[in-house]
Amino acid sequence: MDAPIPGTTLFDGDQAKKGYALNKMCFSFNEEANRRAFLADEEAYMRRFGLNEQQAAAIRARNVLQLIEAGGNAYYLAKFAGIFKLDMQDIGAQQTGMSKEAFQAKLDAAARQ
Repeated sequence: MDAPIPGTTLFDGDQAKKGYALNKMCFSFNEEANRRAFLADEEAYMRRFGLNEQQAAAIRARNVLQLIEAGGNAYYLAKFAGIFKLDMQDIGAQQTGMSKEAFQAKLDAAARQ
């Protein structure tokens, strides 16, 4: 198997085990009642699913990259990001360390080439 791209987190079996509680919580956001419960008391909701401190800190920071490092699966994390109206450009901006506006400008420039 080729080496992963530097700076990326490979989602493998170990990451899946590590992120089970986090991904289970994010999957729960498919139901509106669960999204409301999370927003009403995030700490209690995270405890309900048994998130570890690394995962809870990343949730508090709204940092998708840290969530991936903590075992989060991108498909489940999209459920979490959606609660806060974050879209793929918000996430791309986080991944590149750019503002959303700068990231959008970069995408626009690439599309014109």
